[in-house]
Amino acid sequence: MERVRRKALVDAALRVIGDHGSLTVTMSDIARQAGVSPALAHHYFGSKEQLLIETIRSLLRQLRNDTVAALKAARTPRARLSAIIRVSFHADQFAPGTIAAWLAFYAEAQRSEETRRFLVIYARRLRSNLLADLKALLPADAAERIAEGAAAMIDGLYIRQSLKSAPIGIEASIALTEDYLNALLATASPSPRREKERPHRTTQGQMT
Repeated sequence: MERVRRKALVDAALRVIGDHGSLTVTMSDIARQAGVSPALAHHYFGSKEQLLIETIRSLLRQLRNDTVAALKAARTPRARLSAIIRVSFHADQFAPGTIAAWLAFYAEAQRSEETRRFLVIYARRLRSNLLADLKALLPADAAERIAEGAAAMIDGLYIRQSLKSAPIGIEASIALTEDYLNALLATASPSPRREKERPHRTTQGQMT
């Protein structure tokens, strides 16, 4: 029951933050959304700040799990890059309320060191995932440049989606990011390893 109620409170926090568009919500607001008393919410999390930290942890945990599953199903470095892009715009993560919550957490990171730390973890993880497979296709300097650009594009499309007057859908966001990646992959020189392996028609091993 404790696990169920804790998850209900985290889910409620995400919805309430998304509705308000900021973290200026109260424990009572979140408890009401979850259908429990404020006292019970305080019992499980101690404070609103701790509940908010658990909420961002939950977002990152789900994103990590979805990414791991998608990468396991991909067979080549290029397919793995597409898997990372598609997971980034997964319906759960790209829902309007979730995007509003992400932006609220970014604003909070200017004041909260703990919130900033979690968002840095997310940024590093995204860059690392992109870079691992780009390095199998390109020289290191080109791979690093494209990884930075792709990560920035993903984050930028989240911001664009938050503008109610100019929303961009999931498939359009995926297509824009894929077009960016394809254009740069076509103009960048292939990695020495890729050039060496191409005549032998060997298959890249899946990274773990």
